[in-house]
Amino acid sequence: MTDASKPETGELAPIFSAPRDGGDVISLDDFAGKIVILYFYPKDDTPGCTKQAIAFSDLIDDFDAAGAVIIGVSRDTTKKHEKFRDKHDLKVALISDEEGSITEAYGVWVEKSMYGKKYMGIERTTFLIDANRQISKVWHKVKVPGHVEEVLETVKKMS
Repeated sequence: MTDASKPETGELAPIFSAPRDGGDVISLDDFAGKIVILYFYPKDDTPGCTKQAIAFSDLIDDFDAAGAVIIGVSRDTTKKHEKFRDKHDLKVALISDEEGSITEAYGVWVEKSMYGKKYMGIERTTFLIDANRQISKVWHKVKVPGHVEEVLETVKKMS
């Protein structure tokens, strides 16, 4: 990696294994040979995160048809993920990174600022990982409107 904390296009995606909503543990290795959309979001059931998760869920059949799986990552607990999933009928896998190893490995645990106060949090980021575990594209500081559609178009070009 060029910057030890931020994997970029052309590099191998860091391996992870973590609990997901529903209780299973999933690993990046579980999806060998598939395209993976790994998106990091700050917090379950907040406005932007909810819109993003619903947008990915609404297009899940299109992503499936293109051979891609979608995994959302935050530091929320699996219990919170399950409430979030059920409340909004989400179709994407949500993994819990409570200890922060995945957000650290992908370089998305960053210093943020709100109303003049600095704090650590997840930078909304999406990684597109190809069937060989190579990062094909990274979207940093994602703005939710139109993002999911852009990711889908990029995936379709890979298929």
